Amino acid sequence: MLRTLCRTGGAILQQTQRTVPRLWVTPAQQRWASSLPVNTVVLFVPQQEAWVVERMGRFHRILEPGLNFLIPILDRIRYVQSLKEIVIDVPEQSAVSLDNVTLQIDGVLYLRILDPFKASYGVEDPEYAVTQLAQTTMRSELGKLTLDKVFRERESLNSNIVHSINQASDEWGIRCLRYEIKDIHVPPRVKESMQMQVEAERKKRATVLESEGTREAAINVAEGRKQAQILASEGEKAEQINKAAGEAQAILAKAEAKAKAIRMLSEALTEQNGNAAASLSVAEQYVSAFSNLAKQSNTILLPSNTGDISGMVSQAMAIYGSLAKTSPKLLAEDMEEKRDELETQSETPEEQRTQ
Repeated sequence: MLRTLCRTGGAILQQTQRTVPRLWVTPAQQRWASSLPVNTVVLFVPQQEAWVVERMGRFHRILEPGLNFLIPILDRIRYVQSLKEIVIDVPEQSAVSLDNVTLQIDGVLYLRILDPFKASYGVEDPEYAVTQLAQTTMRSELGKLTLDKVFRERESLNSNIVHSINQASDEWGIRCLRYEIKDIHVPPRVKESMQMQVEAERKKRATVLESEGTREAAINVAEGRKQAQILASEGEKAEQINKAAGEAQAILAKAEAKAKAIRMLSEALTEQNGNAAASLSVAEQYVSAFSNLAKQSNTILLPSNTGDISGMVSQAMAIYGSLAKTSPKLLAEDMEEKRDELETQSETPEEQRTQ
């Protein structure tokens, strides 16, 4: 008897399902939910779907994935909600930026149903409601930005839209995961002006880079000249130091040689026949000096007895003899002065000017 009653109720329910149109199922719900199943007492709910069941016109429960049992005639599956991530195309719309530029913009919305009860009874058409909310939020957010910032801050714009949608869609049991702007179309004149601005910016950068290159080149050339002058002055300084050191060594060598010669001469004069040797040296110097007369100057001072060489030698030796009779101290001082005089005569005119 009970089996016959169940069959009869199932047949009546199927006939009712065929004859009565499903006015409660909107096109949007048909898009993102499977078709309403028939109450066959034993039902198998697919994974990632939620079936909302009404009993005698009131909400009863939500069927979980797997095996479920319903009472015929009394229970009816009213909504089928998909718990998967849903993608919705937001239609293209016009929006005005902060600097009064009209933009044509569209996007893609990604959402998911978190509460099937709210999604079924909280809003009539969830897709239409979320789409309209996304469009209005997008227009509102674009009105806060200038045209340049719209292109630079696209990610922040997307996050602001998602935040605004989630604040309003919590009562619908829907969670907006992300929003992506697909295309932004600007008016042709604005696009031309943007292109001109980009070209001007590139020319400006090229000019700045060229000027910086010229400046760097000039700095490098000046630095090179500075280094060259420094190196040249250091080389000249080293050359002068080396030259002065060489001349000083030469002067010392000459002075040592003259001192050694004077010392040897003084030793020779103290030996036997030293006077004869001195007389011979004086005679030779007299003859050499007489031969150089009138070669370097036109003014000549000659003694009265220029031809009497023996007299000149005798006079020189007499002078030497008188000097030899003086004290050794005066002789040493005379020899020192003589050596200084010889060193002074040996110096070149350039050395004398330097001193």
